[in-house]
Amino acid sequence: MKETTVEELKEKQDSNSSFVLLDVREAHEYYIADMDGTTRIPYNELDNRYEELNPEDEIIIMCRTGSSASDAAELLQKKGFDNASVLKGGINEWAKKIDPSLSQY
Repeated sequence: MKETTVEELKEKQDSNSSFVLLDVREAHEYYIADMDGTTRIPYNELDNRYEELNPEDEIIIMCRTGSSASDAAELLQKKGFDNASVLKGGINEWAKKIDPSLSQY
């Protein structure tokens, strides 16, 4: 399973790299901590909605800590998405190291 660190994600954002930041958390979690520019598909809907994504795009998958994102990456890889990686530590790691204004939960 490929992983992207929060520092690598920040570099990609700052350099305007082309990628999709896929948030697979549940909708109620967006209100606790949210990042701009995400594509939101909750993990439990991903199997039915993965066609909304382009398998050619680089996709960085995030959740709260990385667990659901790992499951999502596995699902997408089975569907032919070879450019998917997991945000290591999830949004909590992002809040801790990059944006402390976000709530950790």
